[in-house]
Amino acid sequence: MRRAGRLDWVLLSFQLGGMSGAPVSSADSALAPAPSAGDVARGIARLFARNGIWCLSEVALKNGRRADLMGIDAKGLVVIVEIKVARADLLGDAKWPDYLDFCDRFFWGVPPGLDRTPLDSEAYRPGTCGVIVADGYDAEILRPAALDPLAAARRKSQVEHLARIAMRRHMALIDPLATMLDGLS
Repeated sequence: MRRAGRLDWVLLSFQLGGMSGAPVSSADSALAPAPSAGDVARGIARLFARNGIWCLSEVALKNGRRADLMGIDAKGLVVIVEIKVARADLLGDAKWPDYLDFCDRFFWGVPPGLDRTPLDSEAYRPGTCGVIVADGYDAEILRPAALDPLAAARRKSQVEHLARIAMRRHMALIDPLATMLDGLS
């Protein structure tokens, strides 16, 4: 399924060819639904987990924005991924630069079929922002994100924020009523 560190999408389609195990023809794949934002998030989370980056979905930031995925790598660097599954959504999002103040690296996460040419324009800062293509099974980094280090105090604040969210979500799994005790429900 992987060749030289890259996903082989054709082989992946063949191996996941449906209930019968038959390969997916190009006609069948044209009828297949495009990956949802949840599928893209899952594929990216799997890629990140294999590389020591642990992330949470739907993380509220102090500026009122909500990061689709936000994680921490093994060195304590903060990563944000903004997921777009439709061209109109990608082109209409003018607020994405607001995320850059809350991470060391920023990625766009998109499904395989989405036209990525806008991400190469200067408006999307290709020298700063990385690009990840993902489906519900895996992901591939097409363009690495440049490191733009946060100030140490900001990074510490972000890591603590992520830790508290993760602990609260974990506690909600163990005891759903316990999360109501902190008044944040």
